[in-house]
Amino acid sequence: MPHGPYEDVRVTGHLIDSGIMSRIMDDIVALDGEFETLSFNVGRTNVDPSIAVLRVRAADAAQLDAILGEIGQLGAEPIDADDVRTAPAPADGVFPQGFYATTNLETAVRIAGRWTGVAGTEMDLGIVVAGGAARTVAMADVREGEHVVLGHTGVRVRPVERPREKQEFEFMNSEVSSEKPKALVIRDVAHMLRKVRARGEKIIFVVGPAVVHTGAAEHLARLAKSGYVSVMFGGNAVATHDIESALYGTSLGITMDAGRPAAGGHEHHLRAINTIRGCGGIRGAVEQGVLTTGLMHTLVETGTPYVLAGSIRDDGPLPDVITDVLEAQRVMRAHCQEAGACVMLSTMLHSIATGNMLPARVTTVCVDINPAVVTKLADRGSFQTIGIVTDVGLFLEMLADEVERPHLGR
Repeated sequence: MPHGPYEDVRVTGHLIDSGIMSRIMDDIVALDGEFETLSFNVGRTNVDPSIAVLRVRAADAAQLDAILGEIGQLGAEPIDADDVRTAPAPADGVFPQGFYATTNLETAVRIAGRWTGVAGTEMDLGIVVAGGAARTVAMADVREGEHVVLGHTGVRVRPVERPREKQEFEFMNSEVSSEKPKALVIRDVAHMLRKVRARGEKIIFVVGPAVVHTGAAEHLARLAKSGYVSVMFGGNAVATHDIESALYGTSLGITMDAGRPAAGGHEHHLRAINTIRGCGGIRGAVEQGVLTTGLMHTLVETGTPYVLAGSIRDDGPLPDVITDVLEAQRVMRAHCQEAGACVMLSTMLHSIATGNMLPARVTTVCVDINPAVVTKLADRGSFQTIGIVTDVGLFLEMLADEVERPHLGR
């Protein structure tokens, strides 16, 4: 090989089956580097990992650092790893120059010669090291003087692998499509939700107002009553139109039973918001007997938490809406770290926001009639997302039926 700086890296895992090895080699070449395979021990069984050692060489130190940073996201770590480098935050809400930007993959940093797991896996954050521990931190939450990780030195990332054995859910193996058998897909989703609930992990539902407009809110309420909704994320709209439906029988002024515009229906959502504000909030409306039906009523009655994040276009809003977006992030982030599954229903903006906060280990299902929504979510880094292109009303009704149906296990 030509002269130039080099680094020996080790990669461990199901390297061939998951395509990780070929991706690492492609990335090295794409960045004008070169590699030499020093050793490659292939695992003999489904549980045995493969271990490869590569010598990566570049024209100069800057190019080598860029290559190591790229392949580090695929699990390649220097054999003679140095400790992580840090610098103090220069001010509240400001990272030092050259800070390491996190992914949603399992991450560790090397402190005093030992690898330490980073708490709070999430993309697009920084890492703060203190007292021999490491945690992620949002830019707005970092405080002056906190030691923030710089660059890729001493940082290790574990990519999500595709196991050798048959995938647990067959529909995960194909790309976004509207041509999948919906009954089989929904059966697999129900099975996955049962397993997540049995493990004691949270199931997040991210919900858009289309759930109300299509008449599917009652089916989501059924799921909540059955214990399959640990927390609901949404905005002012989904709660407002659900309450409008409960109080006036309309959603966006359209009657729920006949699908026709109601006289004065364009005012119903405002009157619904005003009524709830007069009760001091959704819980107050339930306790005072003003709100007696609907999804939001069910969430209150079952003790299911909900996070309503506001936007600039909100009417009212409802008193329960968190209008400080950074505070909404913090509340949502706490739930995301405890999640085992997330089901996103016809809301692109809230789905992308939630996807940015979810660790890659969380099984994520995105349901939308528009395949572009699912594609955009994956393009923004939530590559663990499983796309189901269908009507959200049909999906929720069938899913609620499936989880309520007695099952013998699989």
